[in-house]
Amino acid sequence: MFGWMFDPIYLLMLLPAMILAGIATMITKSTFNKYSRVPASSHLTGAAAAQQLLHSNGIIDVRIEHTRGFLSDHYDPTSKTLRLSDSVYSSQSLSAIGVACHEAGHALQHAQNYLPLHLRSALVPAAQLGSNGSYIIFIMGMIFSAPALMKLGVILFALVVLFSIVTLPVEWNASARAKRFMTSSGIVTASEQQSAAAVLNAAFLTYVASAFTSIMTLLYYMLRAGMLGDDD
Repeated sequence: MFGWMFDPIYLLMLLPAMILAGIATMITKSTFNKYSRVPASSHLTGAAAAQQLLHSNGIIDVRIEHTRGFLSDHYDPTSKTLRLSDSVYSSQSLSAIGVACHEAGHALQHAQNYLPLHLRSALVPAAQLGSNGSYIIFIMGMIFSAPALMKLGVILFALVVLFSIVTLPVEWNASARAKRFMTSSGIVTASEQQSAAAVLNAAFLTYVASAFTSIMTLLYYMLRAGMLGDDD
């Protein structure tokens, strides 16, 4: 049933993506840990930095909450809530400030109707459906030799790929806003901004790796479904 997972073509196509994902995760954790030991001269916590960035841009209706988990930070546009993790919320490090300001960047995107953010939010239900259902439907199609089911699985997984691609400009833009406003809002100095920005640049690699992995997985599914040529 799961013999396809040991398909040499599968390993050949997905191995580079797996390696890239591993490297990206390692770089992100290493960079975050490095600058988590460097306090900002402003002595602002991640939560305070995010609030200062928001207020300096006229945004006063976003709540900032503490959430559990390592780097589980995120902005929820449905409730206008910015949730910061244990290592970010109360830390005064440059890593914490960089991550917090990045999430505040998403709130700025929301307030200014940044189109890719709205597109990504609209794609969430479809991406969840594709993520949860594509694999099962694709495998069922293989088991029962049903090309129609396999192609349906491909279509569903394509929604996941679309979501991961749309995520790239959203995350890059949020980081660009954070880099710009964390300095102009007096949260960090110009030299400190470079260190905080290094954390954001490293984190962006994980999104690139995720998108690449999704694309390669989709191409493999298409190949197995006979949509890229003959399937031997």
